[in-house]
Amino acid sequence: MSAVREGARQAMAWLHGWTGLLLGHILFIMCLTGTLTVFKPEISRWMRSETSAAASPTAAIITATNWLQRNTGKTTGWYLTAPDDRSTMVEGSYDNDGAFLTRAFDPLTGAPVVRETLGGEFFYRLHFELELPYPWGRLLASLAAMLMLVGLVTGIIAHKRILKDIFTFRPAKGQRSWLDGHNALGVLAMPFHIMITFTGLITLASLNMPWGITAGYGQNVEALFADLAPGAVDREATGEKSPLAPIAPMLTQAQQQFGGTPIGRVYIFNPGDRNAVVTIYPTDRNAIGYMPGEVSFDGSTGQLLKGWTEHRLGLRSYQTIYGLHMARFAPSVTRWLYFLGGAMLTMAIATGMQLWVVKRRERAPLSVGNRLLERLNIGVIAGVPIGAAAYLIANRLIPVGLIDRPALEVSVALWSAGAAVVIGMVLRPTLGWPLLLGTLALTCAAAAALGPIWASHGAMLAINLMLVAFALALVPVVRRQVRKRRTPATPTRRRRAVPA
Repeated sequence: MSAVREGARQAMAWLHGWTGLLLGHILFIMCLTGTLTVFKPEISRWMRSETSAAASPTAAIITATNWLQRNTGKTTGWYLTAPDDRSTMVEGSYDNDGAFLTRAFDPLTGAPVVRETLGGEFFYRLHFELELPYPWGRLLASLAAMLMLVGLVTGIIAHKRILKDIFTFRPAKGQRSWLDGHNALGVLAMPFHIMITFTGLITLASLNMPWGITAGYGQNVEALFADLAPGAVDREATGEKSPLAPIAPMLTQAQQQFGGTPIGRVYIFNPGDRNAVVTIYPTDRNAIGYMPGEVSFDGSTGQLLKGWTEHRLGLRSYQTIYGLHMARFAPSVTRWLYFLGGAMLTMAIATGMQLWVVKRRERAPLSVGNRLLERLNIGVIAGVPIGAAAYLIANRLIPVGLIDRPALEVSVALWSAGAAVVIGMVLRPTLGWPLLLGTLALTCAAAAALGPIWASHGAMLAINLMLVAFALALVPVVRRQVRKRRTPATPTRRRRAVPA
């Protein structure tokens, strides 16, 4: 019986290694950007430092819609997210004469803020779309998340001493040190890792498992959305012009419908048309469940059309799972726990990828494939954070009034990360690691200095301090890599494989 258990454990260890290897670099990108997305509003605020004024959600939405009425031509809709205690601006998307635009609006004037940027939205989109066209990015992210869940489950089964691994770390022991670090990072926050992976898969369930929807609705997407959000109203534009009714009474009535919960989002369909519709959603900051209801008004008359509060058990369960993954409900302490758990998962993936290489190097000279993997590890593990820091630097250095400025910031991030990957592939590991990690430390320090580093606002100061702390933490690592490079190599003694 013990032989069967040991055989099963070895099989799980094999599966754990290969599931982590196949899409490990994609998972590293997803986990790093997902961890940063925990502070998406704060990152956006850091990247739009000129706007510090604040207004109530209702007042900010009113000023934004007033500006849109004066400054948009032919349009099909305005999609606005109200400010809250974490974000002072109205985040909006709208089309204007055929061009689809994303802007942040000043809460006092309603005009777009001076510094155009995607802010934290870039990390959010990269997390589950991977800068690939729809639906390929989401499908790849979904496949990676499935492998992650398999890796987590098989990792638990493969461990002999799962509780002991939390407290075990043997430094300067080669493969054992990497294994101890990987185990501790994975085991200590294991419940969080399983939760965040499973809930992430559920958010993409309609894409990777569409058969239930197809069986129930076929190609009738309108009927599906009508059932999901009974309080939303869909009306075709008539072409007859009609001014938008005052939105303030609608917002007040909607807030009463929500039991006093502040306004979260306002979608205005066909503005300026007789069939305009204003659909209002409550904020999801006060509950774990996402989108608990909606209210729709006739945009030209201000009359209530429909109101709905979600109580269906199945949908509330899904909304709670979705809300757990998004963490918009989370207070400050919980957000930091999410960030810490995400950072540990990111480092567990990185150490796992390195462990694969170290384990095989200590047994025998690396094969060509493993040598390529070793260099790819260097480029991705150091290069993706370099791209993130370069994105923040570009936000400060690219002139404010430049056309298509947000796209330029994203290009700087992607090209910087791509260049780091190429450098990691070209240089020997003994040179690639210190060079790229040193570059990462410098870019983080530069981003903080441009922040500016002496910012007094809490969100900006926290981000600057994190950048500085990360840069300082890398200094001893880089110094160790440099000393290692200068030390003459000694013949590697082959060791017996260390079980996972």
